Amino acid sequence: MNDKMIAAMPEVLRLTQAGRLREATSAIQRVLAGQRLTPTATEPAASSGRAPIEGVFCVMNEEPLRAARPAEAPQPQTFPGPMPDGSPRGKFIAGSYANQAGSRAYKLYIPSGYRGQSLPLVVMLHGCTQNPDDFAAGTRMNQVAEEQKCFVLYPAQAQSANPSKCWNWFKQTDQRRDRGEPSIIAGMTRQIMSSYSIDPRRVYMAGLSAGGAMAVTMGMAYPEVYAAIGVHSGLPYAAAYDVPSAFAAMRQSSSANGRMGIGAAGELTVCDVPTIVFHGDRDTTVHPCNGDQVAAQSRGVGANGNSDTRAGVSNRATVQRGQVAQGHAYTRTVYRDAGGQAIVEHWLVHGAGHTWSGGSLSGSFTDPKGPDATQEMIRFFWEHPQRTRH
Repeated sequence: MNDKMIAAMPEVLRLTQAGRLREATSAIQRVLAGQRLTPTATEPAASSGRAPIEGVFCVMNEEPLRAARPAEAPQPQTFPGPMPDGSPRGKFIAGSYANQAGSRAYKLYIPSGYRGQSLPLVVMLHGCTQNPDDFAAGTRMNQVAEEQKCFVLYPAQAQSANPSKCWNWFKQTDQRRDRGEPSIIAGMTRQIMSSYSIDPRRVYMAGLSAGGAMAVTMGMAYPEVYAAIGVHSGLPYAAAYDVPSAFAAMRQSSSANGRMGIGAAGELTVCDVPTIVFHGDRDTTVHPCNGDQVAAQSRGVGANGNSDTRAGVSNRATVQRGQVAQGHAYTRTVYRDAGGQAIVEHWLVHGAGHTWSGGSLSGSFTDPKGPDATQEMIRFFWEHPQRTRH
């Protein structure tokens, strides 16, 4: 990131926090064009809620990745009491992974019942401004992992890679197999698989917001690694290719809609892994239409209704409506294959915003009143071991 962009960041952040996304985008474009940025008059923030600043995906293409460092072996840390998110005695260890694209730290939860037997692995990608500890606490995934006996890997986005710690889902260099952040996340996953007894048929990925968008990218790029994905408040693959188009995709402009599912080479793309989607219908950060599009993309339907070949997935849906006791209502739409197995699930949570449904208030960006996204994702994952690919 050049000096002008660094100097402009406070003003861009202020505009974004105030809900003035069009002005923030214009400011970024002016700086990239070499113009001086003049601060605009301050306005009150549009909302005092806790929605993450997902609009500030401000890693610019000019900044080269840092030279890779050798991967550091994870150092176990045994906690003397319950984990911060209420989990029983497991191990939450820290480590890092590096390859030619760069390095990232991570946290790994190892359930107390692990004795060398083959167990599943769930990879969790946090949202903007979050970190692994915060995301673990809010989703309660470690607690579920202890109960279900599975590993949980939390890659951590570096602030040097994105000032708001967003995964760079909107950059074309981070949308391809064996390139950029996808290569780091996949390499980290494989490192854990080789270091522990992980069942290769039961490796899954889930993410929130920017992490959800990157989870779609990972399912697209590495279908042989990840057996199923969970996308909470995320966006479809290739919905954007730079910062302005990222804003447009989040707000659902017609230009973003037209690009959904179009890869770098212009081909229509299909996320060929089973997918479970959660999205709040009052999400003002990432428009809920993005959840519809993630589900459509997983069924092989493009932004304009064009279809690709996702064999056996029916366009006929089963719709279930429900209500959480003293909480939100929801609509669950399920698409099945010819054998009757659910391949795509879409949970629309009524009245929910840009938050993890059913999460704990001990973490950020959660809504305890929604259906439990963590439990439902784990249930969906366990129903979908890796398929044989030809």
